[in-house]
Amino acid sequence: MLTVQKITKSFKENQILTDVSLQLHPGQLIHISGINGSGKSTLFKIITGLIAADQGTVKIDNEDIIGALIENPGFLEYENAMTNLKFLGNLNKRFNQTKVIDLMNQFELSPNGQQSVSKYSVGMRQKLGIIQAVMEDQNIILLDELTRGLDANGIKQFIILLETLKKENKSVIVASHDYIEGLVYNKSLNLKNGQLIDK
Repeated sequence: MLTVQKITKSFKENQILTDVSLQLHPGQLIHISGINGSGKSTLFKIITGLIAADQGTVKIDNEDIIGALIENPGFLEYENAMTNLKFLGNLNKRFNQTKVIDLMNQFELSPNGQQSVSKYSVGMRQKLGIIQAVMEDQNIILLDELTRGLDANGIKQFIILLETLKKENKSVIVASHDYIEGLVYNKSLNLKNGQLIDK
């Protein structure tokens, strides 16, 4: 389970988050909406430990593993997709080639393709980012503006993936400034003026 308590964060004089709290239980799908710059990515970075909060706490159960797609995913630009995913998976010794191949086929990325990621479109990079966020059997998954560049089929496959994750009792937070048709959330929240409120 993920528990965020009274997170506050400022950058110089600009306060981004003010006393933000939330709980994410196993099997839950939560949506956080908010305009660009509202602090969604900042909140995700604090949860994953990429940046520190000024105040507040983030608590994660010991057995939980976080997967995340935050802003523009970074990759080894001159390597192909499979090499990138192997590299990331082997960092934690959790690379599962069968699962990765299945995910790549689902999102129409060739497991045997030799094209470097530097030549990928925005949508292809986004698909690769989604795959790396779920391929290690992570049970807390944070997805930020994940439909960026995705075509209709890419969005459809993403919705199917989320339904599968929910059945597997995985916990997911989707942050986006727009509504994703076809997704059914357990809870919808809005991040506005630094505060997270129920919609």
